[in-house]
Amino acid sequence: MKIKITLLIILISTNLLAIGNKTFTFLSNDVSARSAALGGNTVILADDPNIIFYNPASIIRVLSQQVSFGYFKHLLDINSGHLSYAKFIEDFGYIGAGVIYTNYGEFEKRNEFGDVLGSFSANDVSISVAYGNILYKNISYGTTLKFIYSNIDKYSSSAIAIDLGALYTITPEKFYLAVSLTNLGTQIDPYIHTRENLPLDLIIGTTLKPEHLPLVLNFSISKLFTSRKEFISHFRAFNLGGEFTISPNLFFRFGYNNDKRQDLKIGNTAGLAGFSIGLGLKHEQYKLDYAYNSLGKAGGFHRVTLGLLFD
Repeated sequence: MKIKITLLIILISTNLLAIGNKTFTFLSNDVSARSAALGGNTVILADDPNIIFYNPASIIRVLSQQVSFGYFKHLLDINSGHLSYAKFIEDFGYIGAGVIYTNYGEFEKRNEFGDVLGSFSANDVSISVAYGNILYKNISYGTTLKFIYSNIDKYSSSAIAIDLGALYTITPEKFYLAVSLTNLGTQIDPYIHTRENLPLDLIIGTTLKPEHLPLVLNFSISKLFTSRKEFISHFRAFNLGGEFTISPNLFFRFGYNNDKRQDLKIGNTAGLAGFSIGLGLKHEQYKLDYAYNSLGKAGGFHRVTLGLLFD
């Protein structure tokens, strides 16, 4: 008996979460609240274990053993969470691990006549292990290995992928450049018979701390492999963000994601779509981050991340 997979899943997974026509597009979503508040795709972050989801080379800036838990409230009944870990091992390097999980809620299962046959759910999960180290003086490198699994009702698919990253320290704590190649891999088991591409992405980013200001600026360009009609359009997926240090324990963040804003335009207006704000609290043993990302008239996303620090 033929099962109709609800159109809502298709619309949400391809348009709201990570616009495109590839499989496992949840891998393109921002994971941490801190990165999301800064506009997204932040391949350079100081002392944050969630950097393994963006650029494993930046793991060298994690100063202590840390664990991070996160919750992401999507639109409708879609929810996501993550867990990450990072640590330095003397004479070996920096290691990390992480899990990303997304649940799309419950849906009615119907046959071709519209009869209700019960319900089904859909889920995505990615398990990662990462390694990073210093290559030469101010250049570091990193790689992340991922196992990815997805299921819709009784159908499932799995894949394996790697991320490759590099970080160049121009001025310590002030000026960095980074590049990250993410989701380079292939499906192991496709949905039914059709194999699809993973959301391969190349991200280039920089971080700058202006003199005499308690502010760190972030800029990145992503989706550089996406086919565009015009050359200039290759650079439309850029992100801008800033992190103000209000006090040693309190941070205010803001961001702008141009790609999301362009995709969410209705006519000539997009409202506040693409803009984001957030707060960060830091203590000797924990960190708490919050972010709100506007989707304009469609609403917005809320993210919360809790980090625990160990000696």
